Amino acid sequence: MEFYAGMLLPGLINVHCHLELSYLRGAIAQGGGFAAFARSMGEVRGRCTAQERTAAAAAADARMYAAGIEAVGDVANGEEAFAVKERSRIRYRTFAEVYGLKSTTTEAQRPLLRHPRTSLTPHSIYSVQDALFREICAGGDAPLSIHFEETPAEAELFAGQGALREWYERAGFTCDFLGYGSPARRLVASIPPGRSVILVHDCCITQEDIDLIEGHFTTPVRWCLCPGSNRYISRLSPPVALLRRNGAHICLGTDSLASNTGLSLLDEMRLLADQAPLEELLRWATSNGAEALGFDDLGRIAPGYRPGVLLLSGLDWTHRALTPESTLQRLL
Repeated sequence: MEFYAGMLLPGLINVHCHLELSYLRGAIAQGGGFAAFARSMGEVRGRCTAQERTAAAAAADARMYAAGIEAVGDVANGEEAFAVKERSRIRYRTFAEVYGLKSTTTEAQRPLLRHPRTSLTPHSIYSVQDALFREICAGGDAPLSIHFEETPAEAELFAGQGALREWYERAGFTCDFLGYGSPARRLVASIPPGRSVILVHDCCITQEDIDLIEGHFTTPVRWCLCPGSNRYISRLSPPVALLRRNGAHICLGTDSLASNTGLSLLDEMRLLADQAPLEELLRWATSNGAEALGFDDLGRIAPGYRPGVLLLSGLDWTHRALTPESTLQRLL
């Protein structure tokens, strides 16, 4: 028998990551806002050789496993990170992302579907034209993982203003979906009510958005928060209190190393530690994440599960809270 000072946990579930972007760690300046981040991504995305990109992905995967992450919802735009994922001790569900206002088919993404646990998803409400968005959302029963209300510019676009609108006008892009009136209205008009949906970021959602979305879907909507990425890009924070008041199914992600300083869910929980009790944060990072990704044998320490086992130590036991000294150690 072994004794440990701390709390035993199942392995953590990172619901939103872009492993293939790990080579961009530190390449984009912090705090410039969403439009500046998007422009910078276009400038730096071609950096590094294929070997360097693969090495960066492998290093990031190893760090996530050591940091207690048992499963990841990973976004892919190409083949580069699949070899790493296939060798990994982490279980991955991959979302082959369709992106671009000039895209009309999913032909570029379909070769990725030969990999296990890989399915199509639209990138966001603002980056895919109407017919293609509806086509993607209508097909299959795998979860959709959609960047949603990450920035005020998304809602502003539907009102004919804001940074996204200006960027699209300069680039000569037109959007055929603005008639929906808002991101939330487009979402519920385009996705069948029984489809499983993960909405990622959610920084700018309102009560009206939540009422509309939760009232449409017949399966639980998963609201995935990535506070480290939001702070890195635009100094925004997700509306945790609003989501908690509505009994939302919250889960956690790290986003990519292009928009975060690390891929640690413990660090993400620290950023939210003053907004929810520790037990709730841990549920978001474990069982809620496993349910969002459809991994029914992860996220809990229970008979029939194979979740991995972690030791969380360095807690403030008086207040049952995380501290700057809190650490995670993988036991199994």
